[in-house]
Amino acid sequence: MMRRLLLCLIVVAGSATAADYADLPPAALIDRVFEQYPPVLAAKSGIRLEQANRQRLEAGPHETTLRLTGQQRDVRLNPSQQYNEWDVGIERAFRLPGKSALDSQLGEQGVAQARLAYGDALHEAGRALLKGWFAWLRERQQVQQWQAQAASLKQQLEIVDRRMKAGDAPRLEKMSAEAALAQSEAGLAQARYREQSAATDLMRRFPGITLPAQLQLSEPQPVEHDAAYWRQQILEHNHELGTARAETRRWQIAISRAEADQTPDPALGLRYANERGGEERIVGLSVSVPFGGKARAAVTEGARAQAEMATHKEAAVMARLEAESENLFAGARSAYLSWLSAREAAQRIADSTALAEKAYALGEYSLSELLFSKRQSLEANLAATLAQLDANEARYRLLLDSHQLWPIDADEHEGEHGGNH
Repeated sequence: MMRRLLLCLIVVAGSATAADYADLPPAALIDRVFEQYPPVLAAKSGIRLEQANRQRLEAGPHETTLRLTGQQRDVRLNPSQQYNEWDVGIERAFRLPGKSALDSQLGEQGVAQARLAYGDALHEAGRALLKGWFAWLRERQQVQQWQAQAASLKQQLEIVDRRMKAGDAPRLEKMSAEAALAQSEAGLAQARYREQSAATDLMRRFPGITLPAQLQLSEPQPVEHDAAYWRQQILEHNHELGTARAETRRWQIAISRAEADQTPDPALGLRYANERGGEERIVGLSVSVPFGGKARAAVTEGARAQAEMATHKEAAVMARLEAESENLFAGARSAYLSWLSAREAAQRIADSTALAEKAYALGEYSLSELLFSKRQSLEANLAATLAQLDANEARYRLLLDSHQLWPIDADEHEGEHGGNH
């Protein structure tokens, strides 16, 4: 019994989510589109770059050096004595204790930053897609509004034409109806061009996207919770802020690494020499230690300056995101209230236009008054539809920035595609 109840709850929740996002592309399509988006692909390559950089840092800066020398010795006291001599040696510097661990930390921090950058690229892809999608939706809705207006005016022209033939309407009314229809058809042609342009721009930027032939707009929903909740959610999941914090952490590690590097790494060498034609053979061990100078101190000071810069940038990002989160919340709430008002206004004007049509049929209204009422109704319906789109887009943007709309984290995509990027 409990299992059936749980399954029912899951189905209901899934249905609610699907209805809530009915005017957005399917989530499965979104995932494929993001994976083909060039900035996302570039960020994914950035992870590979930082993984290679981590391997470089873990391996260390030092390599084994082979030295091979050949020479000829001439003895002046005895010119007949000439010896071929040679020596071979290998040398390698070794990182002092602690430096290896710091290098590993730097490498790991670089990979973490690259993963955050990948998530940020997914986030920006979501923003761009959402903006382009609703730009196309607005143009499409305008096309539909103009189509409805043209159909209504065409029907009105037929009514006027029948009345004129019956002698109940002057020819001037027919001319007015024809002019209104022509204006409506011109507006429809312009709207279709804008829709095509918006569709082309969207599909060029996101090649995997498909535009549905039929799409039901979702009814806007009020924004739940308060501004503090959304601010906390957005800041907690924001990739840009995470990247700024990771950059600060990376330079703090770099300071420790630069300070450790003020004590130079020693180099150990092993040498074998063959002298006087093999009469003398030499095996030697060498140790070399560079003298640290002002350059190493300057590197440390530079790392401190970079860390300070990163800290200030992090604070700036935090302040900007806090303001943006509050503006997003206020904008979504305001857009919802605006839609309620626009819908009410459109309904009232539609009722007024219906009365105007009845009055015209009874001869109590002139055609010019009726056409004006129809134009007002078109404008009100269009304003309500655009307000509906604005309210949905604002709410979706709030959900997107708080990671409640689409999977835009590196971990989520790795889990879906099975493997590290």
